[in-house]
Amino acid sequence: MATTSHSIPADRMAVLFAVMLVAAAGNTAMQSILPAIGAKLHIPDVWVSLAFSWSALLWVLTAPHWARQSDKRGRKALMALGVVGFLSSMALCGIVLWSGLEGWLAAGTTFILFALFRSLYGGLGSASPPAVQAYVAARTDPGQRTQALSLVSSSFGLGTVIGPAIAPFFILPFVGLAGPLLVFALIGLAVLVALRWRLPDDVPRFAARGAIVSYPTTGASPQTAADEAEEQVLEADIDTPPLRWTDMRVRPWLLAGLFGGQAQAMMLGVIGFLILDRLGLRLRPDEAAAITGIVLMAGAFATLLAQWGLIPILKLTARAAVVTGAALGGTGLVLTGLSSDLHGIVIGFALASLGFGLFRPGFTAGASLSVPRRDQGSVAGMTASINGSAYIISPAIGVLLYNWHPMVAYGLMAAFCGWLVLWGWSALKQDQPTA
Repeated sequence: MATTSHSIPADRMAVLFAVMLVAAAGNTAMQSILPAIGAKLHIPDVWVSLAFSWSALLWVLTAPHWARQSDKRGRKALMALGVVGFLSSMALCGIVLWSGLEGWLAAGTTFILFALFRSLYGGLGSASPPAVQAYVAARTDPGQRTQALSLVSSSFGLGTVIGPAIAPFFILPFVGLAGPLLVFALIGLAVLVALRWRLPDDVPRFAARGAIVSYPTTGASPQTAADEAEEQVLEADIDTPPLRWTDMRVRPWLLAGLFGGQAQAMMLGVIGFLILDRLGLRLRPDEAAAITGIVLMAGAFATLLAQWGLIPILKLTARAAVVTGAALGGTGLVLTGLSSDLHGIVIGFALASLGFGLFRPGFTAGASLSVPRRDQGSVAGMTASINGSAYIISPAIGVLLYNWHPMVAYGLMAAFCGWLVLWGWSALKQDQPTA
């Protein structure tokens, strides 16, 4: 029985899974359609990218606060807060974009209001993932904890695939491109009702603190999320001096994460606009949104293939995962930048995503393995900060360079990857496997 084995009943786990899933799926669904909306409203590409940058900045700034507050205010309350932030943002953004697409609001006013309402997702949405992780960890025995945390964390990665895949089906006749946002708002409302109805806010059996989860994109790293949460659970009550960013044990890995993260963030920020231009779809934004969803879904599947398939099978070391991933990522970026048809774009983007799917867990594992157990909480926070910070300004920079010349943007991304291959082979010393 659940009460004796201290596991979470299946119906409650389903609710927790849904909370994580909808937060990631909704964001990546929006990521797949927003370039097409910007084209239809004749909004400059860089402003479209900055709307995501603003949300990512708020996520990075508020996530540590909500991770701490889950211990004080209750995990269920923080989950509800995150879901309310998600559904409110989706509903209000959908209404504003619909109004703009119908001509009821000027294009500039539409995007100002859109960015304002995105604040609800960036500022409040980050409350849910650490609360879910802490809720699970506090109600399961150590023997069952890793499996339970892996399950809920995998929903975040699964959401990055589902969002772009189903978004085109929600481009509805009456509301058009705003449809996916409004539908995800309704899904979020259903999740909130299930959360309030099915999840009891009981007293936890174990103390726990959830890990800070990076801003959800199609380049998410679901494999390592559970590991970070597990480490923070184990170390939550140990008083140790903080690990410094300048510590020579961890600094090479953080630099690797920084440069690789910039390349990946630029890739994700530019791809929607590349599809509009290379396939001549500026005047057919609805079709562009559907195709962008296909490309992003291919990239997400490639990422999951690397993280859930190749890394466990090949038993790559952390350094090998970073270097190999950077090499594949750089090759895929060059192919994507040179492609002029859908087939080439899909192949190039999927190859680059496969590379980054190897790189990101390698960087995270290498940083973790470089320090002893007592510093795992600190290094997990550092890697989460590095992962999230890449999406604050790099996508907008990538779009600016792309508008100047596409190969300037893709050349810079590939250069970051090339530098990682050459520098990382000698600078990254860890030889333990990532799995």
